[in-house]
Amino acid sequence: MKVSVRVLLFLGCVVILCACSFEKPGGALNPVLPGDSPNPSVVKIGETYYASATSNEWSPLFPIYKANDLNNWELLSYVFPGGAPDWAHQNFFAPELSYDEQQEKLYVYYTGRDKLTNKITIAVASADTPEGPFTDHGPLIISENIETIDAFEIRDRDNKLYLIWKEVYSPGQPSIIYAQPISEDRKKVYGEKHELIRNDQQWESEIVEGPCIFERDGYFYLLYSGGNCCDITCDYEIGVARSKNLLGPWEKYGANPIMTDNEIWKCPGTGDVFQEGSDYYLLFHSYKTVGGDYIGREGLLEKIHWTDDDWPDFERTTEMTLENNRIDYYDDFSKALEPCWQWRATQKLSYATGENGLMLAASTENDLLGSLLAQPVKSMNFEVTATIDLSRSGQAVKGGILLIGATNNGFGAPMAGLGITAGHDLVEVWITSGKEKNVYEAVPSNRYGDLIKLKMHVKNGDLLQFSVSDGDQWDVIADSVDASGYVPWGMGFRWGLVSKGETNDFVNIQNVELI
Repeated sequence: MKVSVRVLLFLGCVVILCACSFEKPGGALNPVLPGDSPNPSVVKIGETYYASATSNEWSPLFPIYKANDLNNWELLSYVFPGGAPDWAHQNFFAPELSYDEQQEKLYVYYTGRDKLTNKITIAVASADTPEGPFTDHGPLIISENIETIDAFEIRDRDNKLYLIWKEVYSPGQPSIIYAQPISEDRKKVYGEKHELIRNDQQWESEIVEGPCIFERDGYFYLLYSGGNCCDITCDYEIGVARSKNLLGPWEKYGANPIMTDNEIWKCPGTGDVFQEGSDYYLLFHSYKTVGGDYIGREGLLEKIHWTDDDWPDFERTTEMTLENNRIDYYDDFSKALEPCWQWRATQKLSYATGENGLMLAASTENDLLGSLLAQPVKSMNFEVTATIDLSRSGQAVKGGILLIGATNNGFGAPMAGLGITAGHDLVEVWITSGKEKNVYEAVPSNRYGDLIKLKMHVKNGDLLQFSVSDGDQWDVIADSVDASGYVPWGMGFRWGLVSKGETNDFVNIQNVELI
């Protein structure tokens, strides 16, 4: 019964490429990457666009999307479909796609935390096609004494390849973006590092990061982010500098920042610029002003305009043109696990799919939440239902649905979850936070039989109602459960399935539906 996730998920990505894609009608629609999609990167290969985004603590790591019209993005594959690379264990963010036309190879820079040193560092992987498989080349050794993030590559006018990188900020020290030569196989950084810019403007606060460089009419332009990126007090904004030469000197725009909040979106930040014809566009991330902390940073697309003296500018007219960016979803798990399902990068996951649905192995992992399969939240108002078959489930396990967050809004905070589970004795509504479980309400499960339906209704992003049914009518077990205190740093909530209890036993989940 037990099947390795590394095998099944890879097959799911190959066989069901379109299962979790989202289509949108014609016109300029935002967000183009709805839900938790920070630090997006985009590259054009032939006539097709490919994009990726930060995964944070959720595997599979670094999705690869494809699109031909920039509105209709399909989840194609992952850089690491089987989970974390061997050398790293958490903090997976800032993927940067770069296609080498001469080599006909796609490189992906990314950031992760080293298991041995516990330092955050830039690494690189490569593939012959965006579909993969990707070969991981591991960390780039830039310095043994510093932590590095936010890689970007570009060639100077002599075609010399440079890696642009950012040193992790240390309190009381300047925040600096550097350029340094990198080998053509992307495996070695060498030579002298060159400072491009540092935080010396008031709006930047203590941080400049997220570099993106492009050329236009004799200038290199450097877009970068400053301020606080990722919590409920964020004040992230985007600025620009330019130079005639890649290594400088760089001049910052006197009207910085060039992208700030508007009525719909707040805290715009790091992304990629690409050219379509004579026009330039920026794919970047931003929170919704209302409810964005619950959903996370979403991928937006805006055209770059130009001032009379050739500085980039944005009209900031981006509206929420996709009125309800939720994807209705149903899964009976009769085939391989669909690639939109995620699990924690540190989680050991066992499961099987088939005609009887999902058999999800129980555990006490994830700060005692249990084994999790999850998807990003894409709306402030939604409803999840799942059917649990106790007759096919182990005696000492409980299974159900939950909203996944963290104990607080700080970086690296322990996990927390609010959910409803069914076992052979009780149906419980509970919260687990800081490895402590508190039960809101509980009712005997035998009144509902072996086939139990569970429901979680989410209103305004943070008010939860939990119900149970035997298939005839719904009984509300707990109402107006407040989840506002459990928003995770930089990721938004996720909804998901849970199996908790004795390891090597399973919960049978026949189906799940999101509306």
